[in-house]
Amino acid sequence: MAADSEPPIPVLDLPPAQAAVPRPVRSWIARSLDTLAVLVVLYAVFHFFIAPRFAPSAVELAAPPVELAVLDGGRFSLAAHHGRVVFLDFWASWCGPCQQSLPLVEHFAKTHPGVDVIAVDSGEAQSDAAGFAREHGLMNVALDPDKIATRAYGVDGLPTMIVIDPSGNQRAKWIGFNPAVEMEMAHASSALAKPRRTSFDRELGSLAQGP
Repeated sequence: MAADSEPPIPVLDLPPAQAAVPRPVRSWIARSLDTLAVLVVLYAVFHFFIAPRFAPSAVELAAPPVELAVLDGGRFSLAAHHGRVVFLDFWASWCGPCQQSLPLVEHFAKTHPGVDVIAVDSGEAQSDAAGFAREHGLMNVALDPDKIATRAYGVDGLPTMIVIDPSGNQRAKWIGFNPAVEMEMAHASSALAKPRRTSFDRELGSLAQGP
């Protein structure tokens, strides 16, 4: 008796195999896409949240002329800083967001000697401020134990940064911890340090050019 023939094996129509992408190329592409995604997120954060705060306020308020003792034994007087951009950084040693913000602000101060950054300790005894400043290497620490300057500048929460232009006008108030505070300070100091042309200056310039 003849053996039963086995049924034929069906042939499947499979799509042609695609060439495999080498692993190093895949890794490079993945890293590039990750970097691009991070850059897009950073741009969005800058464009919608940080950049709008860079613009100096159209309303120029004369900054309160407070005087404060400083840890080195001298005195801080805003009038002595006329002609320079001044940042008053209100903080306290117990403030968690301040502990995150202060190293960034201090780094900016050390790398930008053309502006004056004053760390104003708000509502604490000198010993507390001195201990924290010594431990964290803070410079230019002013003392406001009775919160005289804190109230004068309308500071309700910490940290709060007050931006003062070379003419002694308060131009901005930044409240809370901002991881991009150094970039914000750099932009503000650059914008405020530029001389502003008045209508008289423009008129004088047009007269000099002639008809």
